[in-house]
Amino acid sequence: MTAITAAMVKELRDSTGAGMMDAKKALTEVNGDMDAAVDWLRTKGLAKAAKKADRVAAEGLVGVAVSNGKGVAVEINSETDFVAKNADFQALVREVAKVALTAGDSVEVVKAAHLNGKSVDETIQETIARIGENMTFRRMHVLEGSTVVSYVHNAAAPGMGKIGVLVALNGDAAKAEEIGKQFAMHIAATNPLSLSEATLDPIVVERELAVQTAKALEENAASPKPKPDAVIHNNIIPGRMKRFLSENTLLGQAFVINPDLTVEAAAKEAGVEITGYARVMVGEGVEKKEEDFAAEVAKMVQG
Repeated sequence: MTAITAAMVKELRDSTGAGMMDAKKALTEVNGDMDAAVDWLRTKGLAKAAKKADRVAAEGLVGVAVSNGKGVAVEINSETDFVAKNADFQALVREVAKVALTAGDSVEVVKAAHLNGKSVDETIQETIARIGENMTFRRMHVLEGSTVVSYVHNAAAPGMGKIGVLVALNGDAAKAEEIGKQFAMHIAATNPLSLSEATLDPIVVERELAVQTAKALEENAASPKPKPDAVIHNNIIPGRMKRFLSENTLLGQAFVINPDLTVEAAAKEAGVEITGYARVMVGEGVEKKEEDFAAEVAKMVQG
């Protein structure tokens, strides 16, 4: 049996909005499995879906660069947010994004590429030595298309911030540039799971179906006037899955600029087609180590 710690309960509460006792019970029921605890709470109607990105954190910046139908987003992490405001660090992010735009399609390839007479990796190591804080060129995303548009949310400087978005579109270039920026802002705000139902991870769909099925059956069993099983399986559950897909696929979402239209309909009205996108947020998938203040001070005293 996994020990349920206060930190685990807090993490689950923060990611789902559930009450403390409900969060503790959920973790106990599933032997400490965080994802399963989220599903348990949702089945009981005690929480909304929680994306992993809501439960992780790290510092640094995402830099974006676009040229001739190609865009890149690079993430470089730092130990503190203070360094993300440092001009040297920002220059590093900007230069690495430029190199990535021409040098290749992976972090390792870009690290080996040249930047001002040295490799990118050597340049990063020199910046670490100069600033005195560890940095990591963690990941990059490349997107190509007829037109590629970029957007940075919470910009720390031009072309870099906490969230970087790339959108690839087909159609008239001027129209694609104009509405593409709006689509990029929409993606930054809504964080869709996939471009469309066809590109959505089948495992995600299967997991959601399991949650919605369990929830619908449990609600029906508790109802004073239960509906026939056929109604639950043929109407209620498919309806909930349809809503899930519309809320979590980019083309199916209501467009934030004009909620009367889906993103797909807005693109069609503008005479363009969205062929791909990338959304990179600083810290996604990185568990941030937390220490209490007393432990941190003791660690510093010990050297």
